[in-house]
Amino acid sequence: MRWPSAVALALALFPAVAQARAPACTLPDRIPVPRVEKPPRGEPVRTPKIGGYLLAMSWSPQHCARVRNPKGARDRFQCSGEGGRFGWVLHGLWPEADGPAYPQWCRPAKVVPAPVLRRHLCMTPSAQLLQHEWAKHGTCMSPHPAAYFRAAEILFGAVRFPDMAALAATPQTAQTIRQSFATANKGIAAPMVAVAVDRDGWLDEVRLCLGPRMRPQRCKPFQAGADDRRPVRIRPPH
Repeated sequence: MRWPSAVALALALFPAVAQARAPACTLPDRIPVPRVEKPPRGEPVRTPKIGGYLLAMSWSPQHCARVRNPKGARDRFQCSGEGGRFGWVLHGLWPEADGPAYPQWCRPAKVVPAPVLRRHLCMTPSAQLLQHEWAKHGTCMSPHPAAYFRAAEILFGAVRFPDMAALAATPQTAQTIRQSFATANKGIAAPMVAVAVDRDGWLDEVRLCLGPRMRPQRCKPFQAGADDRRPVRIRPPH
């Protein structure tokens, strides 16, 4: 499937979101210029056929709880509270293959243009992370960063999130979190949702498994994340 067709499909699936999604943060006057990223040692270029996608969403309170300096340059926008209080943010839209060796670093990536960074910084509150996602994942899906992030914006904007304060207040497992997302989103079943936790059992990410036409589908075994019975702790919202 050609990438322009995938973008058109995403627009068709979520037209209201595409028109009505509004920023939930206060942008800084100046957007940092990210550094160009190249494949680090040990991460080869891979260009297998795309067989689906993952929409990876991070729980910001957990990220900010483990950073050393919330007001440091790297994490200030997301974690200091100066730009707003973030809950779920988009880690990235990742192309997947039929096996665990997913596409990555498919073509050289220039710096993402400042207008594109500004448009999407409330969705992914780090200019460097946006650059990284474009270089590692987006270049495997489109020659144009604006198109890649536009599709990610549409998909992320369509997700409805459960009441995280209520979930944080009671014991949870990976399965109950999966089911909470399924309940909040029509057309989503629990096996279409993957849950990622850190080594201490805190909720880190939720990932929505998508097919080659960007429709939700059952996660493959290598995408599934934490076992259903795994206890999961949730950092309360700010």
